[in-house]
Amino acid sequence: MARAVVLLIALLSLTMPRLASARDFDFYVLALSWSPSWCATEDRDGSTPQCDGRRPYTFIAHGLWPQYERGWPEYCPSSEPERVPQALARTLYDIVPSAGLAGHEWRKHGSCSGLSQRLYFETLRNAYRKVRMPPVVFDGRMQRKLGIDEIEALFMKANPGLARDAIAVGCDGGRLTEIRICMTKSLGFRACEEVDRQSCRARTVTLPALP
Repeated sequence: MARAVVLLIALLSLTMPRLASARDFDFYVLALSWSPSWCATEDRDGSTPQCDGRRPYTFIAHGLWPQYERGWPEYCPSSEPERVPQALARTLYDIVPSAGLAGHEWRKHGSCSGLSQRLYFETLRNAYRKVRMPPVVFDGRMQRKLGIDEIEALFMKANPGLARDAIAVGCDGGRLTEIRICMTKSLGFRACEEVDRQSCRARTVTLPALP
């Protein structure tokens, strides 16, 4: 019995976040959220700038997450302020739709990058630019249904060097929620077994249209 408990604790420790000093990580995960899915579940009335229709958000930059081969760091000690200045947050509104999201991502993930706020968000933007969005996926003008394998194949075709074990598709309630792409610290594509295993188990997902 005692041996089983020790084994369970060891297994859990592989997938749980753990405290770490900044820079103590192996690679990044670029998380690209399909904004219309979030709006369809969290803001049907369009009360936020992300969902009010004035800016056509499709894939937004949810975040750039420092990652270990097993698990990830979060909320690391940092000499940078916890709050992201409005002036800096506004420069990101084309890919990060709110100051609240920018602040959350900095505190939870950016603080573990070893970078200043400004350099972290510059790196996030560079990572976002690095990924070419397949037109058939990126176009949010009408609702579509696509296969998980099809989505991965489209991203791989649009991004030479991106392999199937470097991308994971997220889903919830039958909708596409997120694309996660693993990158080196210099923003090259790289394999990530643990992240890849978390990919959606459904065969197809719906991509809601823009609000």
